[in-house]
Amino acid sequence: MNEIVIYTDGSCLGNPGKGGWAAIIIKDNKEEIIFGSEKQSTNNRMELTATINALLKIKQDKKIKIYTDSKYVKEGIEKWINNWKLNNWKNANKKDVKNKDLWIKLDNLISKKEITWNWVKAHSINEYNNKVDILARDAANSND
Repeated sequence: MNEIVIYTDGSCLGNPGKGGWAAIIIKDNKEEIIFGSEKQSTNNRMELTATINALLKIKQDKKIKIYTDSKYVKEGIEKWINNWKLNNWKNANKKDVKNKDLWIKLDNLISKKEITWNWVKAHSINEYNNKVDILARDAANSND
């Protein structure tokens, strides 16, 4: 079973502001680049959107490694989401979880996939993280 590797990033010019997201999907030694933008968003929404859109491209159930520089995404999916679901998508203050719509989408997408979540330091020496950072920023900038 071939493993799929995904690098994701989100960007916002202002927070909230013009948003952009990007992902690089590496499968069978081929790279697929996807990206998009929104006129008004937040950095966290763009980070989640990048991950969701990348996973939507994976049709078969294979092992997936996701690399993100967003602790919000990694901690959310590995630590917080189970409590959110138990509490009907409410946080500790009994308010709706921020970005609930995207967390629900992501939760549905990962339910039948074997995913390893990896955090990488932003703006460091990781070539693919730096590529998706530039792509996400360019996508946000193109949104005029």
